[in-house]
Amino acid sequence: MTQDTPDVEDKDLLFRDYFDRMQRRYLRSLVLPEVIEEHRLKPLGQHSEPLERLLHYFRERPLAGKYAVLREAGSYRIVALSGVRGVPPRPVGEERYATVEAAYHGIFLKRIEELMGDGLG
Repeated sequence: MTQDTPDVEDKDLLFRDYFDRMQRRYLRSLVLPEVIEEHRLKPLGQHSEPLERLLHYFRERPLAGKYAVLREAGSYRIVALSGVRGVPPRPVGEERYATVEAAYHGIFLKRIEELMGDGLG
């Protein structure tokens, strides 16, 4: 942030955007094959610090567009929440998962892909 930031009513929003960009830049450095494998082997429970940092960031995202697991006919699929009361979640892809843990890992991989592909910072 510099002194020549645009004149806006709420500069807190500018700082939050700046902070989020810097945080994503740091979090990208934590996305390593061993961290992804750690999550695949144990999506729930205690994790290493790098994985915990990534998971905390993902959990803190706004509700609209957040991924969730939906059980359908003995399998699991990923859905995206609307963030609006009364509006049902929308399916994300056609992939089905045999276990809830596999679906959690599928969500993790989608979040990692978004983090790595956001092109900011």
